[in-house]
Amino acid sequence: MTNPCTGVVLAGGRNTRFNGKDKALIHIGQRQVLDRILEIFSDLFDDIILVTNEPVKYLTWDVTLATDIYPVRSSLTGIHAGLFFTANPYAFFTACDMPFLKKEIVKTIIGGIEPGVDVIIPETTAGLEPLCAVYSKNCQKSAEHNLRQRHLKIQQFFKTVRVKKIEEKELRKKDPEMISFFNINTPADLDRAERIEAEDLKTV
Repeated sequence: MTNPCTGVVLAGGRNTRFNGKDKALIHIGQRQVLDRILEIFSDLFDDIILVTNEPVKYLTWDVTLATDIYPVRSSLTGIHAGLFFTANPYAFFTACDMPFLKKEIVKTIIGGIEPGVDVIIPETTAGLEPLCAVYSKNCQKSAEHNLRQRHLKIQQFFKTVRVKKIEEKELRKKDPEMISFFNINTPADLDRAERIEAEDLKTV
């Protein structure tokens, strides 16, 4: 890569809408969601970090384990931790509940890295996708400031850094159905993911 980049998986959510079950470890078809993500990451990144507050669950994976530094549950907390522990100038972040993330989408987002930009983020009809985006190491101090002030909303954080958006039309060139941005929040989402997986297997 032109710009050294770490791959970061965030697995620190409470999973309240999923009965507290760890979404990274659920199976879609024959594979766990985390394995699906790491298969892509291992082809793209030499350095992979998994941010979790229960590291003992992930000891068998070949990743660097990190925990939140601030005792506040939020996406920004996980992003801050990933940036704190990475030695690279950039990090690509994804949530642990995105089973259909495509390598070409990750490459497209990483390809948007350029000097003077702190965040490279997809913008879809659903809005910004902060947990499928690149953040520069420069974002660490801004994230830390917001966390100290208890300004936890990611939209507030974006006002303090330089953001580059990737339009949906560009993303659809690599993922026409935008399935990369599907995430599992509820048992109903899991049912849908299993149906998607079954349909994909039929076309193989």
